[in-house]
Amino acid sequence: MKRIDLKGSWGFRLDKEKTGIDNKLYNAMLEDSIDLPATVSTAMKGVPSEERNTGYLTDPYHFEGYTWYSREVDFTDSELNGEEKDKVKEYFLVLERTRISHVWVDDNYVGSNNSLCSSHRYRITPYIKDKHKITIMVDNTSYPVPGGHMASPDTQTNWNGITGEIYIEESSQIYLTGVKISANAVKKQIEVKVNLNGIKGPDLKNYNLKDHSLTDNAQKELDPIEEYYVIASVMDQDAEKSYPKETYTLQKDENTFIYNLDDTVGTWSEHSPKLYCLHLELRDKQEVILDEYDYSFGFRDFRAVGKYFEINGMRTFLRGKHDGMIFPVTGHAPTDVESWLKVLTTAKEYGVNHYRFHTCCPPEAAFEAADQLGIYMEPELPFWGTVTDEKDENHDEEAQRYLIEEGYRILDEFGNHPSFVMMSLGNELWGSKERLNHILLGYRNYDSRHLYTSGSNNFQFMPCILENEDFFVGVRFSRDRLFRGSYAMCDAPQGYIQTMAPTMSYNYDQMIRPSNVIGESATSGEVTIQYGTGTKTVKMDASEELIPEVPVVSHEVGQYAMYPDFSEIEKYTGVLKARNMEVFRERLEEKGMLHKAEQFFKASGRFAAECYKAEVEAALKSNELAGFQLLDLQDFTGQGTALIGILNSFMENKGVISPEEWRQFCSDSVLLAELPKMIYHVGEIVDIGIKLAVFSPEGVRNPKVKLSLMDGEEILAEVENSTQGEYLAGVYSLGELKLKMPQVDIAKRLVIRVIAGEPDSRDVKNSDIKDSDLINSAIKNSYDICVFPEIKDKEYDSNIVSDNNIIISENIIDACEELKKGKKVLLYPGNLNDTNSIEGTYCTDFWCYPMFRSISESMKKPVPIGTHGLLIQKEHPVFKQFPTEYYSTPEWYDIVENSRALILDGKKIEPIVWTIDNFERNHKLGNIFEVKVGDGKLLVCTSNLRRLTESDPAKWLEHSILKYMSSEKFEPVAEIQVKDVDQLF
Repeated sequence: MKRIDLKGSWGFRLDKEKTGIDNKLYNAMLEDSIDLPATVSTAMKGVPSEERNTGYLTDPYHFEGYTWYSREVDFTDSELNGEEKDKVKEYFLVLERTRISHVWVDDNYVGSNNSLCSSHRYRITPYIKDKHKITIMVDNTSYPVPGGHMASPDTQTNWNGITGEIYIEESSQIYLTGVKISANAVKKQIEVKVNLNGIKGPDLKNYNLKDHSLTDNAQKELDPIEEYYVIASVMDQDAEKSYPKETYTLQKDENTFIYNLDDTVGTWSEHSPKLYCLHLELRDKQEVILDEYDYSFGFRDFRAVGKYFEINGMRTFLRGKHDGMIFPVTGHAPTDVESWLKVLTTAKEYGVNHYRFHTCCPPEAAFEAADQLGIYMEPELPFWGTVTDEKDENHDEEAQRYLIEEGYRILDEFGNHPSFVMMSLGNELWGSKERLNHILLGYRNYDSRHLYTSGSNNFQFMPCILENEDFFVGVRFSRDRLFRGSYAMCDAPQGYIQTMAPTMSYNYDQMIRPSNVIGESATSGEVTIQYGTGTKTVKMDASEELIPEVPVVSHEVGQYAMYPDFSEIEKYTGVLKARNMEVFRERLEEKGMLHKAEQFFKASGRFAAECYKAEVEAALKSNELAGFQLLDLQDFTGQGTALIGILNSFMENKGVISPEEWRQFCSDSVLLAELPKMIYHVGEIVDIGIKLAVFSPEGVRNPKVKLSLMDGEEILAEVENSTQGEYLAGVYSLGELKLKMPQVDIAKRLVIRVIAGEPDSRDVKNSDIKDSDLINSAIKNSYDICVFPEIKDKEYDSNIVSDNNIIISENIIDACEELKKGKKVLLYPGNLNDTNSIEGTYCTDFWCYPMFRSISESMKKPVPIGTHGLLIQKEHPVFKQFPTEYYSTPEWYDIVENSRALILDGKKIEPIVWTIDNFERNHKLGNIFEVKVGDGKLLVCTSNLRRLTESDPAKWLEHSILKYMSSEKFEPVAEIQVKDVDQLF
C-alpha cells in the first residue's frame, strides 16, 4: 500500500473553551502552527504554568480541551482522476495514536473515533478530488471512561495531540483487512484469516474499527464476475530464507487458508525470539497486483496447563514488571521501535521476561520490540473501576460498550504479534462477575491466540476465578492467605517481610494451595476498601475458600519505598518537570538535613533492594506460583510519588544494585538457599535447603552444589553435595547441606555463597556469567548473615560500668543527676511516646507515605509508620564490637522492632544511627546519639537493649556501646546543658 506522509507543519489552535465546532473552525484559517507528530506539551504551546504538583510530575504546558489541526493535501498526482475514480482507489486517513478525534475534509464532517489504545482510521475517499483541507480536532476531555493510565497525570499524563504515524493510506478499491495469523509449530503451518473488502457507491462515510468492515450504510459487495486471490510467501527474518509461494482463491467477506512450511521452522520464546514475515499479494483475475502486505509473526504456543504456564510445551515462570508507560521526557509513550528496544533491553538485563501494562496498551512499536527481544506482553483495558450489568442502577451501557470494543480493537491491531500472549480486562475491578465472565467469553471466542484474565487483583479481599479465565492475578485468596511479601496498612494483615524476622526460607505454596482448608474466606456485608488512590464501600458475599485450578500470578509485588535521589532532578529536561522532588528537597533543607539526602537515598535504596531479594526468592521457591509482576522495576512518578524502583523513572540504574547482582536472584535459573534465619550463634548447626528454580531450555545436568561460608576472601567452612539428573523447567530440591557456624571471638558479618554446576575456566566470582551460560557452568547466589559468640566474661560489662563511672538508666531525672556529677550515662529513655517519637519498624515503607496515610485516615485504620530503614555511621567507634553496614541489615531487627526513633527536629545533634523518615514528614529521627552535657557525657539508645535478654545482637550492641563509652574516643561533639536534656524528649 502507498502512503502519503502527513508529518510536518500543520495549522494549529488551542480551544480550551471547546467552542470550535460551533464557530466552524474546520472552515477557518488556524493562525498558529505545529509540527506533527507532537503533543501540546512537546510543542510547548500555550502559557506555561508555575504549578508544583507534589503527588506526581508537573507538566507546565498541561492542556485539556480541544486542539485543532489543519493542512492542505494535494491529491492531483494520485491515480484518482477521471470519472472512474471510485473503481481505482480507496483513501484512509490514519492517526497512529491520539485521544478522541474528529475529522473534516474541507467542510465535510467525516466522523469521530475515541479509541485510546489503537489507531484512528477514517475512510475519506468520497470527499477527495484534487486539493483538500484536512482538519482534525482532538479532544482529551470527553472520554467514555476515565482511561486508566492511558490518560493519568500519574503516568504518561492526559496529553493532547497526535503521536506516531500520521498518513493517508492509498489502496485499491478491493483490499484486505482483519488479517489474523495463527502459527502451529507442531504442524509447521500457519492458518491465515483475511477479510476481502469491496465497495460499490460513493456514499460511504464511516469506518467501523471494531471489525475492520464497512458500516451499515455502505454496500459490502464484490462484483460477482470478479475473482480475487492472494499469493502468500513466508520469509525467515533471521536466515533470510524464503519458503515457496502459494496461491489461494478468495471469497467475499471472511477467508481462511493454510500455508505449510517445513521442518526448519523455529519457535518464538524469551530464549529464542524467532520471527517470520508473511507476504501477501492481492491480485485480480488479470493477475494485476492490487496491493501488497507484510505481517511479522512467530511460532509460539503460550498456554495455561494446570497450574503453570507453558511456552512451546515447556513450563515457564513469569518474572514480570508493571508498566504504566512512564516517559518523563515526552509525557507520552514512544512510538518508535528503537526507544522500546532500549527500555525492554534494560528490563531483560534485570531478568524480566514479562510486561503487564496497567490499564493501558502500548503502541505498535512496543510489541515489535518485544517480538525481537522475547518479552511476554499483557495489555490491559484502560479501566479501573466497577463493571456493572443492566440490573445495576448505575449501569452505563455506553461506557461498557466502549470498553468491550476497545478490547476487540486491541486484539485486531496487535494480535498477530507473538509477544502478545495475555490480556486483562482492567485493574482491581469490582461489580458483576457474570458480566465479566461474558466479556471474557466473547474475547476467547473471537481470538483464541491469547490467554485472558478478568482483571488484576479483582475483588481484593474476596477474589474469585471465573469460568472463562485462563489465569488468576491477585495478592491473596482470603484475609490471611497472602502470597505477596508486603501490603499497605489499610490492607492488613501485612506480608511476611513486614512482620517476620528476616528469613530466606519462606514460600507461598501453603497460601496458594493449602493442604487443608475449611470454612469461609470472608463474611458477607459491606466493607470499606482501598480503591485506586482513595476508598470505596463495597458489598461482599460469603464464599468457600478458593483453591485455584489455573496458574496464579502475584500482583504488584514489592513496593518497597526509598528516599528520593535529588541528583535526578536535573535529568528532567523534557516535558515533565520534577517539581515534586524540588519541593521534597526544600522540605529537607528547611529541616536542616539536606546534607544527609544522598546518604538517606543510598541507605534506603540498598535496604529496599534487600527486601526485593527476599520477595523475589520467596516467589521462585513457590512451586504453586506461576509468576510474579513487580509493581515496578522503575520508580512510579505519581500517586503521591512512589519511589519504589531500583531503576529511576528513566529506566536508569540508581546505583543501589547492579543488574548482575539482581540476576543472581531474578533470572531463568536461580540457586536458592533456604536459610531459616539470618542471625546465628557460634557452633550452631543449620540445615540449609537448596532449591533450583530453572526455566532455561538447556536446563542443568548433574549439578554439584557447593556452599561456602566466607569472611571476606577467607573460607571459614565449606560443604557440598552432588546430584544426578537433568533439571529442566521447574523448581527442584537439591537436598540439604549442614553447616556448623564457626568459632569466632567477636561478632561477625559473614557471607554464605552457593554455587551449582561445574564452573568452567572462568573465575566463579566473575559477575558477567550470562543466563545462556548456565549449562555445566556456575549458577551462584549469596547471602549475608551474622554470627555471634558468647561475650567472653559475663561480668565484663559490669566491670566496665563500675570502673569507668558509667551509669545505665531508664529515667531521665536520674540520668540528669548523674550527668551533673560528670558521669558517663547510657540512657534507655523510658518516656518515648507518639508525641516525641516514631514507632520502630524494620521494614521500609510500602509505596509512599502520603497516599496511604490519607487512605488509612479515610478508612479510620492505623496510619503507616512510614520510615525507610536505618542510616548508620558504620565507621563510628561505637560499633567496634558490633558488625554493621550503613543500612538496615538483619542484626538490627530485634533492636529496631523494640525501639522508638526520637524526634530531634531543630536539635544540633547528628545521630550515630538514624531512622530515615519519609519526604512528607521529614523528621530528624535518632535511634542512637551522643551529646556532652556539662561535665558529663550522654549516649542515648532508644531501644532498651538490656531488656532484650534473648537477643545476641542486643547483647553485643550494648557490649560495644559500653566499651566505646569506657574509651578515650567517647568525646561527643554536640553540647547541651543539663537543664535542656528534658527538652530532647
